[in-house]
This record gives sequence, structure tokens and C-alpha cells, in this order.
Amino acid sequence: MGYKVIIAEKRSVGMDIARVIGANNRENGYMEGNGYIVSWARGHLFGLKDASAYDPKYTKWKEEDLPIIPEKFEHKLSEGCKQQFDILKELMSRNDVTEVINACDAGREGELIFRIIYYMAGCRKLMKRLWLSSMEDKAIREGFENLKSGTEYDNLYESAFCRAKADWLVGINLSRKISLTYHRTLNVGRVKSPVLSMLAERQREIEGFVPESFYRTELRCDNFTATTDKFDSKEKAEEIMRDCFNKSAVCNKIETKVKKEPAPLLYDLTALQRDANKGLGYSAKATLEIAQSLYEKKLITYPRTDSRYVTADMKDKLVETVRMCGHMLDNVFSTGFEDRLINNEMVKDHHALLPTREVETYDLTSLSDEEFNILKLIERSVLIATSPAYEYESCKAKLLCGGYEFTANYIRIIEWGWRIYISKKEDDPVNLPAGLKEDETYYVNEVSVKEGKTKPKAQYTEDTLLADMEKAGAKDMPDDAERKGLGTPATRAEIIESLITSGYVKRDKGKLVIQNVGKNLVEVLPDDLKSPLLTAEWENSLKKVEKGEMASTDFMEGITNMVVNTVRDYKPVENADKLFPSNRETIGKCPRCGKDVTEQRYRDGRIKGYFCEGIDCGFGLWKDNKFLTARHINLDRATAVALINSPYRVKIPDILSLKSGKHYSGTLILDDDGTRSSYRIQV
Repeated sequence: MGYKVIIAEKRSVGMDIARVIGANNRENGYMEGNGYIVSWARGHLFGLKDASAYDPKYTKWKEEDLPIIPEKFEHKLSEGCKQQFDILKELMSRNDVTEVINACDAGREGELIFRIIYYMAGCRKLMKRLWLSSMEDKAIREGFENLKSGTEYDNLYESAFCRAKADWLVGINLSRKISLTYHRTLNVGRVKSPVLSMLAERQREIEGFVPESFYRTELRCDNFTATTDKFDSKEKAEEIMRDCFNKSAVCNKIETKVKKEPAPLLYDLTALQRDANKGLGYSAKATLEIAQSLYEKKLITYPRTDSRYVTADMKDKLVETVRMCGHMLDNVFSTGFEDRLINNEMVKDHHALLPTREVETYDLTSLSDEEFNILKLIERSVLIATSPAYEYESCKAKLLCGGYEFTANYIRIIEWGWRIYISKKEDDPVNLPAGLKEDETYYVNEVSVKEGKTKPKAQYTEDTLLADMEKAGAKDMPDDAERKGLGTPATRAEIIESLITSGYVKRDKGKLVIQNVGKNLVEVLPDDLKSPLLTAEWENSLKKVEKGEMASTDFMEGITNMVVNTVRDYKPVENADKLFPSNRETIGKCPRCGKDVTEQRYRDGRIKGYFCEGIDCGFGLWKDNKFLTARHINLDRATAVALINSPYRVKIPDILSLKSGKHYSGTLILDDDGTRSSYRIQV
């Protein structure tokens, strides 16, 4: 009997699939039974090799080696993944296996994860594709009834591989170029850099903001207040106050408009992360981890979704989900299904985030507080999205007093709709006061001047940054682009975290505040890298690759040309020396340019050598210089200090002779012609 190997992206998903299809026999790293073998990856088992794998010389970052453009990109096993890959390779190689089914996550990255495993294992067997948006039993069974040929997704894989190679080229080459230029490790990326630029721009606006005062004159009558428009001049507001003193006000016009606010759509991951940050204070990363845990417990559908819609065939399921959520939340407010939530075109890989029927029977008391809170948010989002619009009457009353116009704004609630789930007492509007009518005269009890000040934009929070990342450059992307904005729902949290761990951004009481090194990095980045338009252009091209409208080689040629040109043309900005001070201890002055020479170390603490801090200089004394190490000469601090100061020589008592193998005493001399340094020994 022939077996079919199924490869899921994660063990939890593989175990669910195995249970549904009857592969119940547990083996080492896989499940088997009913004609199936089910195993799994651990996310990306493979990554693109580091630059040094293509040539050992790339271990050291040198200007002359740039740009680094591999003729053929190669993959390496990620740390700790060998055992599981060996299991997958052996399973695919079994003589009784006739086909391999890709059950990795439905989307560009899931396709890439499976294909690399398949190709690195040298597999050539029939390939099928299982496309799932939910881990519910019914969805899994339906997925197996609609398996596709793996070749139908060849272009999807090509677009994914192109994205990975392009990010490698930009990250490796431009990080090295910028770092070498400014003598400090500076990480550059296609997505990370424009996000950092957004934070820098917001900080500039805040720091450069000059508050301006404005004034209004306010009337207080028995049961309402009315105010003038804003004035820059306090004197004008005070003049109106004096003219209205002991006067009456006449209501000469009341305008009313009925307005509706439709309910927000269902959650995608970013919308969930935003609400969790705003309402619960959870970071985007924490929310993703919690949602992933709920998914693996089968309590919610796939969390890394970027859709806020469901497909037409899910209508009955959504209606049942609304009923379930209403019961779970003790809902007493009637909700109704709306067709606006159905949009097949807006569901690319996965539908909107929903709770599953497992919630009804699961012991929710076993959940952590964080898991429980996120689950409740998702359940509430279903009730909100399927509730009627918030409907109200906006009322604007115009009054005249002392020859000046005043306005009183009030609203009257017609239908609370979806806002019943989120409104707080302090949010309740004040209805139009009873008795306020046109042509009526009202005695003014008090007239006063109110001062206000303009305010700058607020510091970014993860909520507001995620919102802007989602919108950045989106208008320049194709309507059917797989990803819009900066990053993906799954990677936006990683991007924020990487900016923080790099020291470019700091969390401060819920705010994201860019640090000086981050602001300075933005100052020196090429304009293309700071703009979300680069991502927009990539997504346009990647969508064409996916559709077969552009060859992957053409896409990569364009990326390669961009990298080559940027590396060649990049020049340091003026006064760049001051942007990235190393704060390292100075051991002396550079014999070439006179700037500080400092001791530099590797990340593990070992001394790398002694280098000039000047951006354009390039002078340095490497501790592991072959001339010195071959002769057992230790380039310690005292030796380096002597070499960089006239007469650029130092006595060494114990030098190994390369000819005799004996030791002798001599003088080490540093020669430097302004571009290159060398050593010689004088006996």
C-alpha cells in the first residue's frame, strides 16, 4: 500500500490533521495510519546562508568586498532543526511513499517553508497542496476533498523566494555599507528602515512643535453652553465677553443631521494587536504569541490573517458563531448578520479571525488571564462587527448675542448599535437640551473667556504605529497585492521588537520613543530605504511574479541593480563623525588624520584592534594581523599606543624567527603611506 506524506508547518497543526484523517499511530517525529504519514516542520527549518558561507573573506566587513551578490543562493539548516529535517527527508525517501502533501500555512511564506524542505531533501515525488484557513475538523476534511496540484503554486513559491533573496541583498549589503561608513554596526532593512523613519519624523514634529494659544468666548445659560469660534487674540475674545455682558441670546437656527457609523469589520491580526495594546496594554509581540497559543488550543482560527472578511460559503457558520459569542458574553443586545462582511476577493489566504465552536466545551478556567482576555476580545469583535450601525442625530444650534454668533453642539442617540459594547459612561453624549428652540430668547447667566493651546501629535504607541504601518504606501500597491503597508500581520511585531533590541527605539510608559542613534541612522540612510514606496514597488512586482506576468529573474535583476548602484553611489553625510560617537576610550591620535584612535572589541569581548574614529580615514591596527601573530607579537594597548605616536616604533623583547624558530629582541616599526599600513622589524 502506498503512503502519502503530509508536512505541516508546526507540530500542533500536524497532530490535528493526523487526528482528523485517522493517522493515529505515534512514531518518532510523525504520526502514521490510514494510508497517511503526518509530520511537521518548526516554521522555517532553513534560512539563507550567511555571506561568509559563499567566501570566508566575507567574515570581515570590508568596503572593497561590496556588493556581495551570490551567483546562486544557498540554504542552511536553522539551529536545532537537523533532527526534524532528517525525519522529513527519510519519510519522503521511503519506497512506499507515493506523494507529498504541503500542509504548511496557506500563503507565500508557508509555500516557501515547504518547498525548501522538499528541494533540500532531494524529493521528486508527486506534490499536492492542502489550503486551510481554519483548524476545525470540518475545514480540514473539506481541505482534503479539494487538494490541488503543487505545481499550481509554483509562481507563489517563486515570489516568496524572490522576496527572501531581495531582503538578503538589501540587508547584507546596505547594513555593511552604512556600518563601514560610520564605524558602527547599523542594521538596515527594507521594512525596518521606513518604520524607523516614521518614528523619527514623528519625534521631529513633536520636538519642533511650538504651542499656540487660542481663545473662545463662552456663554452659559440655564441648561446649555455655547461658544464662539477660536480667536488668536485674547483681546478679541475679551471684547466679545464685555459686549455680551448682561445680554440675552437668541437661538436663530438649529441644524440637525442624521449620521451613521457602521460597525468595524471583523478582526485581522493587526486590528487585534491594536485593540489589545490600546485596551489591555499588551505589546504586538505578546498578542501574537497569545493568539498563537489559542489557535493551537483550537479556540480561534488562524491568527496571522490579514483579512477582515469571510467567504460566501461561511455565512451560516458566521451566523452560528454570532449566536455562540452572544451566549458566551451573556449578550442581551440583538445582533444581526450583515452581507458587508462577505467578500471572497478580500480573503486571500485566510479569512477573518474568529472563535471556534471548541470554545463552547473548553474549560476556559484553564486559560491564563492573558489568553482569556484575548479570547474575549475576539468574541466581542464578532458581536461588534455583526451589530447595527451607531446612529445619531447631530444638532448644531446657532445663537446671537451682542451681535456675535455662538454655537452649541449636541447629539441625540437614535440607535446605540455596535457602540453598546465599547462605550463608557464618560463617553455618553449630551442630548440637545429640552426647550432649546429656534427664535427663543435665553438669559445669559455667565460669559467668560476660555483659553486653550494647540497640541503636537502624540508619541507613537504600538496601536498607532501598527495603524500607520498598515497604511504606509498601501495606496501605491496593486488592489490584489498579497501584502499592503509595511510588513505583514505576522512580522510587524517582530519589526517593532527588532528596533527596540537594536537600541533604536525605547518603550516608555506605553509609548515608543526613538533614541538618538535611531534618529541619526535615519539621517544617513538613502532616501529610497526610508520610504515605504520601496515596499510598494516590490509588492507590485512580486504580485506579477505570482501571477506569471513577470519572470523571477527580471525581478532579481532589478533588485541587484538597485543594491549595486546604492553601494557605489552612497556618500557619508556632512559632519557624520558627530552622529555616531562610539563612547569608547581613546588611546591616542590617528597618525593619518589626527582624530581619536579607540580600542574596539568583538561581541564576545575579545579585542578586535585599534581604529581611527574618523569616517573617511580607515586607519586601523588589527590585533590578529598575520605578520604579528606569525611572530608571536601581542598587539596589546601599550604596543598600539607606541605605534601610533612618533617615531611609530616599539621594542619587542620576544619575537619568533620564522627561519630559525628561535626568539630574539627587535624593534617593531609601523609604516603608513596614508592609505595602507604595514609592519617591519629592525634588529
